[in-house]
Amino acid sequence: MSCSFIFQAEVNYLGQLSHPNLVQLIGYCCEGNHRLLVYEYMACGSLEKHLFRRVCLTMPWSTRMKIAIGAAKGLAFLHGAERSIIYRDFKTSNILLDADYNAKLSDFGLAKEGPMGDQTHVSTRVMGTYGYAAPEYIMTGHLTARSDVYGFGVVLLEMLLGRRAVDKSRPSRQQNLVEWARPLLIHNRKLLKILDPRLEGQYSNRVAMEVASLAHQCLSQNPKGRPIMNQVVETLENIQNLPENREDILFLCTDSAVTLYEVPKEIANDNLETKASAGNWESKSDIHGRGRKKFGSGRSNSEPPPVEFSQYTPSPESDRNQPNMESVDHNRIPRPSNNWVYDF
Repeated sequence: MSCSFIFQAEVNYLGQLSHPNLVQLIGYCCEGNHRLLVYEYMACGSLEKHLFRRVCLTMPWSTRMKIAIGAAKGLAFLHGAERSIIYRDFKTSNILLDADYNAKLSDFGLAKEGPMGDQTHVSTRVMGTYGYAAPEYIMTGHLTARSDVYGFGVVLLEMLLGRRAVDKSRPSRQQNLVEWARPLLIHNRKLLKILDPRLEGQYSNRVAMEVASLAHQCLSQNPKGRPIMNQVVETLENIQNLPENREDILFLCTDSAVTLYEVPKEIANDNLETKASAGNWESKSDIHGRGRKKFGSGRSNSEPPPVEFSQYTPSPESDRNQPNMESVDHNRIPRPSNNWVYDF
């Protein structure tokens, strides 16, 4: 496809369409063989940068779901236009983020008008990005709105697992994310093991399973088995409104991607009052003394005594008992052989 055709498609679509989840075209310039498009400024760059570049902080779960809903609304708007528009190149690098992490679709160079009337599909040359294109579109060239739904499922899977759609650096069976992960999305225990470990503690199991189930549907090999984008938006918003996502239950610190849990004051006060009334308060010395009494030698009476070492027992009041390391006979300390294997 020529650059002029892509440039013209960008200008035509973005010049006519306006939606909060589509990037705004400010202007363009065409001089000789040079082409220039001017978008609105997107302060946070692309979703791809935040998901996969190590220099960035981990994107929290709540932000990922916010972006997923915004991107889904953008696709739903395109599919619901008077003459439906098929985006055809939905991927993380084409989802731009403003200063508040609102998602906006960009790069309409491959967009194409959808079928009209009794048509079920549009026949076209296969174009797009490997790993995101729907399998039926690759095999037949038949393009429908459900092809975009498949691409959305791939991006949703990337946000869940924190992995690229295609990653040649991984073991051979894991290089294609959809082929490897899709069968695991409907097995709860296996699913929880493959979710992005950087998000641990930021979501409930129920919420993660609901999102994974939606991704599984979007990635169906049968196009008719995939939901339409309006249904995807509705499902994501319903998940977002689940009690598990209430901020008074789960507080997410988005700046450093740390999840904090707060014990209700009533429960904490009740526990303190119960301990006080039961007379369970102990002094610091009592606790330390009781703790030392619990530890034994760890051997039976028939075993020979262990090799004696200089031991150091710190005093809580002072540091006068610092050991004299020069007095320790290091030749008496057993050393590991060179054949030991260390497991770090």
